[in-house]
Amino acid sequence: MQAQYIGASTIILEVLWRFWPVWAALAIVMGASFLYKKKLALYGQLFDSGVGIAGVFICLFWLFTAIFASTISPFDPLGQIPIMKDTLPGAIEPQSGLVYLFGGDKLARDVFSRMVYGSQIVLIIAPAATGFALMVGITLGLPAGYYGGKIDSILSFLANLVLAFPVILLFYLLVTPGIMDTPIPYALAGVFFLFPIIFFSVLFWTRYKNRPDRIYILLGLTLIIGGWIYLGLVFDRDPLHIVHIDPNQLNIFVAVVFASSPGVFRIVRGLVMDIKTRDYVAAAQTRGESPWYIMLWEILPNARGPLIVDACLRIGYTTILLGTLGYFGLGLAPESPDWGTAIKDASRLLRSFIHPALPPTIALMSFVLGLNLLADSLREQSMKD
Repeated sequence: MQAQYIGASTIILEVLWRFWPVWAALAIVMGASFLYKKKLALYGQLFDSGVGIAGVFICLFWLFTAIFASTISPFDPLGQIPIMKDTLPGAIEPQSGLVYLFGGDKLARDVFSRMVYGSQIVLIIAPAATGFALMVGITLGLPAGYYGGKIDSILSFLANLVLAFPVILLFYLLVTPGIMDTPIPYALAGVFFLFPIIFFSVLFWTRYKNRPDRIYILLGLTLIIGGWIYLGLVFDRDPLHIVHIDPNQLNIFVAVVFASSPGVFRIVRGLVMDIKTRDYVAAAQTRGESPWYIMLWEILPNARGPLIVDACLRIGYTTILLGTLGYFGLGLAPESPDWGTAIKDASRLLRSFIHPALPPTIALMSFVLGLNLLADSLREQSMKD
């Protein structure tokens, strides 16, 4: 039995219709953002320029795509239907009557569904790994820039040592399958994942140490929630079985944090060295505030603009990295629907209509473009401030 096909115009209309939850969510969020932009601080200011609107729209599009992936996708991204192997876009699956909108790959999987589910992997790994890298870089960069001296020399040397190592080779060494049989990734994860707990504990202690009604509650929540997430991520011992990370994803997390933290460290260190000379920092020192209070509550809030811009760019870099690793078969599992693996699986097929590598390629490109536009708009707003 041969598969039947629908026309190109029908494919386009069907694709647009499949994204109906995304369009509905975008209409609500974008409409509310325009309506209340004056009350939304920095986020609201993004809607004062076309670049900011485009960046927010693209990033929210892929965020809602990841959230509603199960509703948008007509097929299981890992499901294989033999008759649909290497089918052209618009092929109708005989039993269900559903359509392989972008065709089937060499393993008879739906390219459209894999592209949609690939957004979940990117939207989970890239921001989360970048967030951990920011925690590590900020926690080490603040004392290095503020104290200077031996602390700065030691931390800067370690950061420069990592930065001097070829990035591609570094990632290759950290994500090769054999390394998971060693304790190296778990040891690094055990160290890196402690930094958010340390950061928020010190943050709350310096602010509320003289207010027992708040400090014990905040510290308790930090240690309980942080310890719960830590057990799930590092040891896979979450008692509630909610927090879990696959070994391949843990490898990528560790690689991204290890390689990105030195860059964040240098940015934070430079910002602190500049901001610590300001009058409001001298006023805080005169009041007798502790160094960590000054770093976290006086200096860090005034360095948020460049750090937010850098975070957007780093999420984009991490997305490209995930695509590169997937293309070379490193990092995630071979059957993963991530965009890099999808591009690799489709690269050997030749088609004249819609090549199966195009959808994941365009998805990756558009998401990174949205992040870059968002970063440009944030940079403009930070310069105005």
